[in-house]
Amino acid sequence: MMQDFPKLLQKEMGSEAKVGFTTLDRWLTFSPAKNSLESGIEAVKSGSTAPGTMSSAESDKYIQNTRKLKMAGMIIPDESEDNLISLAGIPVTRGPRIILCPSFAITQQEIAAKFKGGSVTTRSNLIVDGEGLTIKNLVLDGALVIRAAHGCKVEIDGLEVSNKGWTFEETSKEATGIPETVRIRGYTMNRIESKEIIITEPGKYFVGKSGEVNKII
Repeated sequence: MMQDFPKLLQKEMGSEAKVGFTTLDRWLTFSPAKNSLESGIEAVKSGSTAPGTMSSAESDKYIQNTRKLKMAGMIIPDESEDNLISLAGIPVTRGPRIILCPSFAITQQEIAAKFKGGSVTTRSNLIVDGEGLTIKNLVLDGALVIRAAHGCKVEIDGLEVSNKGWTFEETSKEATGIPETVRIRGYTMNRIESKEIIITEPGKYFVGKSGEVNKII
């Protein structure tokens, strides 16, 4: 195991082994989804702040993406681990719930280059997917999905979105017909209203305040 590797180096190399380590904040590095919902609930009752369930791992990812956008200059309310709600017995973030797909950006440098200014409210949901996206001065209060296929270069500047958004809904233990992927979370997302910008044809595009997609080339 990883914690045994330094011992192996010392065993093989003796006093010549130079072993060090780097420490990073937990929110940036690690949040497992290894426990069942039931086990996670018991862990919370025992005082654990890291239940290791699917829902807690998702929550931590939302918090991580929120902090990355704040570091890039977006205005977003407090998203700390202290600002949580209980959902199906597991503490999770109240929002915003932000998904940055790997095709859009992985490193903080990429995120900072593709997001400029803007604001997102606590109750909002944001999904961004596509390597050719640049988003400037977004004002979001609700739910927004942006997807751009490979070969699409899209500049979004000044887009304003306000709608009813998506809300959490706990799932009943007695309910039937619920997929296992939903049951292990203890909740589903009620997608009441959202704005979707889906671009599939390669080319160059501009999207302004109204959300209308204009093809330039």
